[in-house]
Amino acid sequence: MLSISTKYAIKAVLYLAVNSTVDKKILAKEISAPTGVPKAYLSKILQELSRHDIISSVKGPNGGFYLTAENQQTSLIKIVDLIDGEHRLKSCILSIQNCNSDHPCPLHNMVGNTKSRFISKLETTSIHDLVNDIKIGKSNLPL
Repeated sequence: MLSISTKYAIKAVLYLAVNSTVDKKILAKEISAPTGVPKAYLSKILQELSRHDIISSVKGPNGGFYLTAENQQTSLIKIVDLIDGEHRLKSCILSIQNCNSDHPCPLHNMVGNTKSRFISKLETTSIHDLVNDIKIGKSNLPL
């Protein structure tokens, strides 16, 4: 359901949320190795996230990327919509143009409720929520 680019973006954001502060900014090349994301590709993703205020950045010496408390309140759907576009999660799983509840594709009813619940969770879950889960051991971020 999520593109590789979105997965990379979420991993990078979580890495920053756990490892960066306003005083400890991180360069793209420092995030690349632990996340397994190619540096040039990651740089483009981070720049896009920064342009849309999902993460913060400073240019120049002692510059880099970081997350503020405000950045951490961003919902995951904002990352998904920015990277993949709003249509990706709402489109047909078989990419059939006119698939909807009135004219469902063969898989529509199988994934419809699951997809709706997933979108709802993305809308209501913030970066901060995931970081808290990592910190209390409810989830694992092997970075």
